[in-house]
Amino acid sequence: MIPILTSAAMREADAKASAVRGADALVESAGTAVALHAQRLLRSCYGKRVVVVVGPGLNGADGRVAATWLKSRGARVDLAEWDHLPTQLHGYDLVVDAAFGLGCTRPFIAPKVSPGTLVLAVDLPSGVDADSGAVLGEPMVASATLALGALKPAHLAGPSVDLMGELHFAGVDIVTNFDDGLVQDDDLATLVTFHRNDNKWAYAVQALVGSSLMPGAAELVLRGALAGGASMIRLESRGDVASVQLPPEVVHSKDAKVDPRSRAVVAGPGLGPDAPAWLRERLVDVACPVVLDADGLDRTLVDELSPRDGSWVLTPHEGEFVRLTGQALGSNRLDDVREFARATGCVVLLKGPLTVVAGPSGTLRVVKSGTPTLATAGTGDVLAGLIAATIARGHDPLGAAALAAHLHGRAGARLAPYATASDVATTVGELLHELSRVSR
Repeated sequence: MIPILTSAAMREADAKASAVRGADALVESAGTAVALHAQRLLRSCYGKRVVVVVGPGLNGADGRVAATWLKSRGARVDLAEWDHLPTQLHGYDLVVDAAFGLGCTRPFIAPKVSPGTLVLAVDLPSGVDADSGAVLGEPMVASATLALGALKPAHLAGPSVDLMGELHFAGVDIVTNFDDGLVQDDDLATLVTFHRNDNKWAYAVQALVGSSLMPGAAELVLRGALAGGASMIRLESRGDVASVQLPPEVVHSKDAKVDPRSRAVVAGPGLGPDAPAWLRERLVDVACPVVLDADGLDRTLVDELSPRDGSWVLTPHEGEFVRLTGQALGSNRLDDVREFARATGCVVLLKGPLTVVAGPSGTLRVVKSGTPTLATAGTGDVLAGLIAATIARGHDPLGAAALAAHLHGRAGARLAPYATASDVATTVGELLHELSRVSR
């Protein structure tokens, strides 16, 4: 997982790393990382014209190290001080923007660059507020941004996102402890668990999904849960769902109560009108974690029944989020999701091209693996089932939601643009099978 830090937390991490390694060594590592990324952009340094815009702080120091490194590899390098910049920078193959990173608190007017010129932003484009993503002045639009030490909120949310270009990361051994993070492929290895004494109830899921009007939602939720490793699924629907081909592993239930052997509940998709009232009597005394999606996303139901201990997971898309909160999303959805998680005492997963997951404590997980393939009906149902199965297999609700969302995104990325939700569920199972073969 890649850490996400506020500017204050990043400064603290910088200070601690400097105390251990020395400030000069830290700048040397960061500046070399910048130079290596500049070389990747240029492909070859020899004979290329590069200008490094440097400021008064650590970003400027990183830029100076990068300039020396690039010059030693044959590039023709100019330094441009931030307070004596021309209005235009022409004739360069690459502009390295190392004027301001975390320290930008005032408007910065960047010089114009020639069309086609590559721009590498060091940590952040100069003229961006690291925490809010607000644009201060007129920054350059980067071809690529190299985040140093940790990602900042501005890398992921706010107007600043449109200035980043391709986002890359260099840890340079600065951050050792963090709470918030961007989920990576390596994190998925924790999804694969085996225990000698497993039985069919070990990872059991109760599904309160589907209706005679929307039977397909039940099938997709169940397929997502089975792909994610649910060992037993008990299904209760509103009316007959026999018109679709339900997986044969599913047991139909008419108990109107959650089986106490269930390790997680997934509720909501396809239930139709008045779903909250129908769910209320079934969830009133539930003891295991609950994943609420689609028709189950009702604020009154949540406020009345959720234990406010982070064991319930709410999975709204943007429209549902607005309905639940009663207000539009702001420019920084990281803060909006974190605030709603604190208000409800639930884990909140906001679906979208950038999926944001927050727990009641404020801990944040971000997922960027989603692709347009997932923008089709039913993929959210698959995700809801997958989250429930991941919880059932022993992950805490926050971690389960984030890992499931990343795996779901990776499945979508493997498929053709016009794949269906059923294809996503199948591919989730294939990916987990591949992970299990590697882990054994």
